[in-house]
Amino acid sequence: MELPRNIFKDAIRARRPQIGLWLGLADAYATELLASTGFDWLAIDAEHAPNDPRSVLSQLQALAPYPAHAVVRIACSDATLIKQYLDIGAQTLLVPMVESAAQAQRIVAATQYPPAGIRGVGTALARASRWNQVDNYLRDCSRELCVLVQVESAAGLKNLPAIAATEGVDGVFFGPADLAASMGLLGRPAGDQVQEAIIHGIEAVQHAGKAAGVLTADPALARKYLDAGAMFVAVGVDTILLVQAARQLRAAFRLDAASPPPAAGAR
Repeated sequence: MELPRNIFKDAIRARRPQIGLWLGLADAYATELLASTGFDWLAIDAEHAPNDPRSVLSQLQALAPYPAHAVVRIACSDATLIKQYLDIGAQTLLVPMVESAAQAQRIVAATQYPPAGIRGVGTALARASRWNQVDNYLRDCSRELCVLVQVESAAGLKNLPAIAATEGVDGVFFGPADLAASMGLLGRPAGDQVQEAIIHGIEAVQHAGKAAGVLTADPALARKYLDAGAMFVAVGVDTILLVQAARQLRAAFRLDAASPPPAAGAR
């Protein structure tokens, strides 16, 4: 059995922009539905959404027949969490709140087997190796793993050149909401200062020869970041799309409060 190719990693290395959607519904049926809509990648969020390894596993299985690539955002940079998500078959991990090159190095080490890293060997139990049926999984798996680190604080921005230059880091993702909060602009992820910081960040990541990514539901801002050189941009969030569509539909059928109700028996 062959090791699955990481089409997302191939694309960002070839500098083909990838358009994604953020998933927070934590449901495999919803994930499969969205996998059929044509996005290049879907971010399964296990940091802020109510996901855990088992719910992420079911979503990875639901995504498997579709061309959309799964990017799994884990809750933190803990090596045990990284091991668990890799073992259930995530090939691209997004690790939040990275603020130094040393932290980025530890994250990379957690994705690699010894002697290169510290990932524990449990392939007989791992979906990633198809339960020891993938030829040379232990030797070759790191080739198809994609490590994305998330910079979303002033401290992270300060250390961005070193973080982006870390060997084994494939891309840097900017989190506008937390970045804005760190800059004293809580609730203003699209503020001018935040935009400027992200644009400069994209340039720094490009200078290091890596791919930059970001999330924004503002179409004009998404295009601005793409024009600046971002290679993977999430342009929406499933929860927001559902709430907005539901509110719009309900509003379309809301009776005017000033209008009297129809009389009983009226036709």
